[in-house]
Amino acid sequence: MERPSKRARVSPDSTREDAQSNTYLASMHRSVSPPPRTRSGQAMTSISTHHQYDGHTEELPIRHLPTPHHPRLIPSPIQLTHIRDFPSQKGYNADTVRLRDILGDPMIRECWQFNYLFDVDFLMSQFDEDVRGLVQVKVVHGSWEKEAPNRIRIEEACTRYKNVEPIVAYMPERFGTHHSKMMILLRHDDLAEIIIHTANMISGDWANMTQAVWRSPRLPLRKQGAAAEPTTQSTIGSGARFKRDLLAYLKAYGTKKTGPLVQQLDGYDFAAIRAALIASIPCRQHVHNDLDSDRLTLWGWPALKDLMGRIPIRKRTDPSTASKPHIVIQISSVASLGQTDKWLKDAFFASLAPPSPASTPRPKYSIIFPTPDEIRRSLDGYRSGGSIHMKTQSALQQKQLQYMRPYLCQWAGDSISESGCVDLTQDEEKRSKRAAGRARAAPHIKTYIRFSDTETMDDIDWAMVTSANLSTQAWGAATNAKGEIRISSWEIGVVVWPQLFDDTETVAMVPCFQTDLPSVASRSEPPSAVVGFRMPYDLPLTPYRAADEPWCATATHHQPDWQGQSWVL
Repeated sequence: MERPSKRARVSPDSTREDAQSNTYLASMHRSVSPPPRTRSGQAMTSISTHHQYDGHTEELPIRHLPTPHHPRLIPSPIQLTHIRDFPSQKGYNADTVRLRDILGDPMIRECWQFNYLFDVDFLMSQFDEDVRGLVQVKVVHGSWEKEAPNRIRIEEACTRYKNVEPIVAYMPERFGTHHSKMMILLRHDDLAEIIIHTANMISGDWANMTQAVWRSPRLPLRKQGAAAEPTTQSTIGSGARFKRDLLAYLKAYGTKKTGPLVQQLDGYDFAAIRAALIASIPCRQHVHNDLDSDRLTLWGWPALKDLMGRIPIRKRTDPSTASKPHIVIQISSVASLGQTDKWLKDAFFASLAPPSPASTPRPKYSIIFPTPDEIRRSLDGYRSGGSIHMKTQSALQQKQLQYMRPYLCQWAGDSISESGCVDLTQDEEKRSKRAAGRARAAPHIKTYIRFSDTETMDDIDWAMVTSANLSTQAWGAATNAKGEIRISSWEIGVVVWPQLFDDTETVAMVPCFQTDLPSVASRSEPPSAVVGFRMPYDLPLTPYRAADEPWCATATHHQPDWQGQSWVL
């Protein structure tokens, strides 16, 4: 008999603050319940989609039945995380997700956690208290040195839980990190769920930082006698292709470490997934002109380049609407990319926008990264800057900043002027902005989005959420003389585009602000369906001013943050 649904309760541990925190804003008092059965609280007419919950197909909400003038509305496949200290009356937390919403389900029997930083006690506090000691939890991290403080903390904490096992990822590269952020849940009802996100498994990352979560539908076991999905020639963006690439990623850890997980997942049906997996593993990957991703899984920027060459970009039939696309890179860290912009342009930008017909304009590029002023005024002040990195002190770092500066944009877009006063002349402009409601929640999220038109930024060709920041360790170095690239880190992410959710030619993906459900704007060519993508930042973008500098966590900042604290090293 199916177990009745249960209200999840918050344990005292779940409100525990990060060990490095000093003071926080007072938390809102609230009860935490399992997520609602739909992603919107409004009563709406529904149509069937591929989402599955509790063993049956869930119907996603729409505002009305699709007609030529009223397209089908599909909620964002990406969610933002709940911000603890936002005032509830503002509505900024609409459609957001807490870690407790994901892990508090008593039906979870086995949980694999892949991440960079772990607070095991915080992690365990998020499970349902009645099954907390029964869920088999695997903690996969990259602290391979026995004396590494992170490894010592993880292993010491795991000894307090008989059902928690630490697993050290294979780390052959000295400067690589195990940076992937993923959960795999196996349930008592024979369903599985894949969650790819951007947060470390520590309380501070799930409190007041802007983060993103992609959750797969709940995947059933393959029916007895059903043929296994093809390992080659599977369509990009399909569940079969996603499964092949995910299993290839997991196998890279080694049979002794992730073999039991691979064996279990192989028995599940991934057909409901509509996304492409983009990952990196520590390796040296040969790059050839005839490299075929239909036969094997690619990693890093070669995988990105291959995928971007396959995503269908809708061509505008009206010449008067011809526009320049705009690719916006929004990250929380920038590593050393070289003395010149060669890697940035020739390897990475070229992967995001492979060669296209001569008539297609090349994209404009922007890179969103917060300024010190934006960190000072974030909810956690300077403490939030400890996980946001760009070094700017050395001559080489200044040279890199010089060639990156033309691309840099503010995170919040409302920095205080050079005089230290608020510029009231910008009020009208601010009112015209499409506000995401995350300006004061410092970014740990990583998004890469291609907008169809740099002027309006109202259509999205594709969007990616990933653990990967802007670094050669994450995406791979430039091709060397042997025709190979060197990848140092573990990373994982997902890419979505409108045609995955509706196969008609006029389907559109649009940015959503403070909600996961898109709205319908007036168009000369009404779409058949509109897919939302939840935006973490405001539009239009605000480029860096001449006096703006990126936040640098390794530099001293004497000016106090809003809590009166200074950042002194």
